[in-house]
Amino acid sequence: MAARTLLILGAAGDLTARLLLPGLGTLVASGAVDDLLLIGSDRDDWDDARWSAQVEKSFADAGVAGRLDGARYQRADATNPEDLRQLLELRDGRLAIYFALPPAVTWKACLALKEVGVPDGTRLVMEKPFGSDMKSAAELNALLMELVPEDQVYRVDHFLGMTTVLNVLGVRFANRMLEPVLNARHVASVEIVFDETLALEGRAGYYDGAGALIDMLQSHLLQVLAFVAMDPPATLGVRDVRDAKGLILRATHVWDDDPARSSRRARYAAGTIEGRSLPAYADEDGVDPGRHTETLAAIELAVDTWRWAGVPFRLRSGKAIGAPRQQVSITFKDPPRLPAGLKGYDQPDRLRLGLGHRQLALDLNINGEGDPFGLEPLTLEADYAHGDLLEYGQVLAGVLQASPPLSVRGDTAVEAWRIVEPVLDAWHANEVPLEEYPAGSDGPDGWFV
Repeated sequence: MAARTLLILGAAGDLTARLLLPGLGTLVASGAVDDLLLIGSDRDDWDDARWSAQVEKSFADAGVAGRLDGARYQRADATNPEDLRQLLELRDGRLAIYFALPPAVTWKACLALKEVGVPDGTRLVMEKPFGSDMKSAAELNALLMELVPEDQVYRVDHFLGMTTVLNVLGVRFANRMLEPVLNARHVASVEIVFDETLALEGRAGYYDGAGALIDMLQSHLLQVLAFVAMDPPATLGVRDVRDAKGLILRATHVWDDDPARSSRRARYAAGTIEGRSLPAYADEDGVDPGRHTETLAAIELAVDTWRWAGVPFRLRSGKAIGAPRQQVSITFKDPPRLPAGLKGYDQPDRLRLGLGHRQLALDLNINGEGDPFGLEPLTLEADYAHGDLLEYGQVLAGVLQASPPLSVRGDTAVEAWRIVEPVLDAWHANEVPLEEYPAGSDGPDGWFV
């Protein structure tokens, strides 16, 4: 008998094959889930053998030789109460339901589950973005609370499963020489950037209705901001971490409350990246050019706490960028005064924490070669250790082991929408122009980040 069951709704989709199952494979290889019954379900006419073959392929893609015996597949419509009732009868042990579905379908599936009911102790796992705006996020929270308690809801953010993001906590709170200077007295600005070379990659069905602001900044980078800006929690337990993040997001808003001046948007035009020719985003299959969906977004935010008042936090993410940055960059203020005769100072100190790559860097100024009174920059670099689990493996470990500090609490999911909604409103009112940049470039010139 299995001690727990993982039911994946949307099992035949890209998310499951490309991310969920490889992550699960690393978790299986770690020896943490040898008593798991894996059930896949979707509208596709698969059977147990087809599903098991997909599981094995995804495990192999992750470099994992392990396997899960007895994986089951059942064709079902996740929005149909009777289909869901039959799926729930397949469970063995404690149940976790993973909604690998578009947000609109997840909502309908939860309505169907409300009609059916779920077994005691069921954990519900939601992909982000959670809802489509502040109102719908609050409504989805209310619906979920009719099914299970808050501590059994996992609003997953795979970004928070990245070892590079988790290292933010170690760098901040385990180094006395850093934590005392991470405040408005010493910091000039904070940038959180996640640009990538990937373009649309066939995701028009989802991405063209979301864009970079919703897909990345609202969903992921605001959570990274909370880690960077939060005060030290008493423990890394669920309540302490979520409370610390919640305090930060409630204090965050658009810089000067002026979304037109504090945001930028653009989409890629035709270009070449890594030797591959790309069409303009507006010409990609499945894209509606009239939606004016952005592929690059930047916003400037204020965090009105004692620690960070007056420090701009600049978030940016874009697709089809030729030389992508993926990092948290903390720029320190200039020294109060340089001794007379010391020359060549032209850049401030900067702490850079890699997100996409596992690297920590500290940019300093030292005496240069030759002239002892001349300064030159020096960068100290170190690599992060690799985690044993892929990002989704870390997420699933939290779900199956009932440890959700990396998931997003309901109130903070709503706060994330509150922060970006003024920007969305300004964009819908055409108060911020939609710029263009050639695919393979660094984006438009003159942006604040």
